[in-house]
Amino acid sequence: MRHEIPPRCGAAFTLDKGQRLTVIDPRGEQVADLLAFAREDPREVISSGRTFDYLGRVLVGKGDALWSNRSRELLRLVEDTVGRHDFLLTPCSADTFRILYGDPEPHRGCFGNLAQALAPFGIEPDQIPSAFNVFMNVVVDGQSGALSVKPPLSQAGDHVTFVALVDLIIGLTACSAPQSNNFSFKPIHYEIG
Repeated sequence: MRHEIPPRCGAAFTLDKGQRLTVIDPRGEQVADLLAFAREDPREVISSGRTFDYLGRVLVGKGDALWSNRSRELLRLVEDTVGRHDFLLTPCSADTFRILYGDPEPHRGCFGNLAQALAPFGIEPDQIPSAFNVFMNVVVDGQSGALSVKPPLSQAGDHVTFVALVDLIIGLTACSAPQSNNFSFKPIHYEIG
């Protein structure tokens, strides 16, 4: 069954060990922030730092695991029609829009959407780490280290599929940051199988 996350919104749900989560970009150029927490103890959560350490690189692709802050594999990326995602940048927030964009009445962003969606699972805002930003296209300059957010490479119908390696709580958004989505907000679809 396919589920839809409306533009600039988020959702949270459980994923059992062995189940697959497919994240779909139905219209193209839309980022989805993904979080995964161990259901047995939500203090265990995906970690970009651990993942980068164990992969030996900052780009995550097909066949790679997303590791936890406790050095355990939580998810494995088993299908990927795009091949470009980000695990460097934190979920956008009201503070992001205020500080970076000067927005006097900022949207709550992916951080706020994730906090609201995860609250029923007992996960508090301070437990939210950097997300795995599905379809986000961030380029790092090799000389200066400067980050550039480029339009996503995803086209309508592109998808990624993860398999759960433990029982999980998942947070997922249709990203709210204008630059991340080529200045157009669209839905994200997902399927669990």
